[in-house]
Amino acid sequence: MGGAPLEISLDALKTQDPAIYDAIAHEDRRQRSTLELIASENFPSPAVLAAMATVLNNKYAEGYPGKRYYGGCEYVDVVETLARERALKLFGGDHVNVQPHSGATANMAAYFAVADPGATLLGMNLSHGGHLTHGHPVSFSGRFFKVVQYGVRESDQLLDYDAMDRLADEHKPALIVAGASAYPRTIDFARFSAAAKRVGARLIVDMAHIAGLVAAGIHPSPVPHADMVTTTTHKTLRGPRGGMVLCRQDVAAALDKSVFPGMQGGPLMHVIAAKAVCLGEALTPGFKRYQQQVVTNAKALADALTARGFRLVSGGTDNHLMLLDLRSKGLTGKVAEAALEKAQITVNKNAIPYDPEKPFTTSGVRIGTPAVTTRGMREPEMVAIADLIARALEAPADEARLAAIRSEVEQLTSGFPLHQGVEAILARS
Repeated sequence: MGGAPLEISLDALKTQDPAIYDAIAHEDRRQRSTLELIASENFPSPAVLAAMATVLNNKYAEGYPGKRYYGGCEYVDVVETLARERALKLFGGDHVNVQPHSGATANMAAYFAVADPGATLLGMNLSHGGHLTHGHPVSFSGRFFKVVQYGVRESDQLLDYDAMDRLADEHKPALIVAGASAYPRTIDFARFSAAAKRVGARLIVDMAHIAGLVAAGIHPSPVPHADMVTTTTHKTLRGPRGGMVLCRQDVAAALDKSVFPGMQGGPLMHVIAAKAVCLGEALTPGFKRYQQQVVTNAKALADALTARGFRLVSGGTDNHLMLLDLRSKGLTGKVAEAALEKAQITVNKNAIPYDPEKPFTTSGVRIGTPAVTTRGMREPEMVAIADLIARALEAPADEARLAAIRSEVEQLTSGFPLHQGVEAILARS
């Protein structure tokens, strides 16, 4: 064995491909100087980023630890085994597959592990807070399955469990999918489990958004209630972009076969290494403090926005995100997103339940606190952020005002480096 591990440097990229280097450098500056409020984005640790930029990228490892189709896999087997062990220690469950490249492929693998094309899938309506892969017509889920959709009540924008029960009893789906990408309240997984048992369905929970909260015990875990639980690793978990599926033992073999060779070929071993690192970080005592601060910040930001006259879908939040209904402000999500971006505040336009606008326009924006919490921001900064948002959206076409707010944002972000703030939260006694 000779020499130290290869160290990856951007200097070589700067020389060989300056156009790509320049784009990366600009993106780095954008992230450092921007208030990142997209609920599905976060800043992983330097250790997570380092794991991805390694020679593990070079290794083909089709199959699973101890049963590969290529030689030379003894060290990547160590990596994948560690990722599996840490995931099960963190979340519980009988079995886990850490190979899915994304949350979408994790969902696809889970569905096809227990159901055939043409089966009935009961999932949450995208416009009510669900996800494309929960049955939307443009997704594989809407093309391969007969889809029935549940949603939220118009009166209070809370999940309509009674309607979900009625739909399950009427349609007898093979799959019930719970979980959301834009639902700000706690989800009752036991209620979904009861419906699935009653009609003989498999329950699959997509916890991509709340995985970090679940890991920290701040949101109830779906693992005891579901046949399979899918997640991404890059949102509240602060890991690399990728997916993962936890499951009961009776579907473990079917799940593994569905991922490989069903969905994918060679796994991304450098990304699996980064998943292992982030799962290890999530097992530390400080991770719970971080997640608690994410939720505390979300409530503080929601309260501050409400005090400034914004209407929040469902009236508030229980988790890391909130939805602003901008109709009372005379704005669309598209206009608000563009104005805030000019002020270096990044959000995403998002449909609200029973939205009269088209999906590319929307009546709302989705806001989350994981990334700003990673920077070390707390409740006082949430009040300041609400004020910046309110002032920007009072005059979304006023370029001079937006430029002035942008300067305030740059001053605020300069005091909270990307990869330092969270360390104080994680290490605090």
